[in-house]
Amino acid sequence: MITILIAEDYDDNRELLRLILTGAKYQVHEATNGLECVMSARQSPPDLIMVDLSMPELDGWEAFRILRSDPITAHIPCIAFTAYSESESERALKAGFDAFVGKPFRTEEMLETLSRVLGQESVTVGSGSRQEQ
Repeated sequence: MITILIAEDYDDNRELLRLILTGAKYQVHEATNGLECVMSARQSPPDLIMVDLSMPELDGWEAFRILRSDPITAHIPCIAFTAYSESESERALKAGFDAFVGKPFRTEEMLETLSRVLGQESVTVGSGSRQEQ
């Protein structure tokens, strides 16, 4: 099963993401700030990390920098997840994030982005099935 680490400080957003991702048959780990994200990724490396860029203790930008500089986590695809703005999207992609998902997001588009970053699978919402492309 594919594991996704969600790093998001707002409980409601984290819960919504968890419900969507578990409904799509992903295993989900959660972090409430950048420091927890880095520690969790090092302890149990996920297949993908979704990082909110604005979090307490250690923001998503710094967490991403640490993840990319650590041999244990450098290979893990990371998606920037934050309130949408064109400049933030461009900045995140230039910084090396694999993709950007803006808030608010459409479920289908977010799942398509995850599938694209993870590789050759697409996810059907609701059915929880994955189909090879």
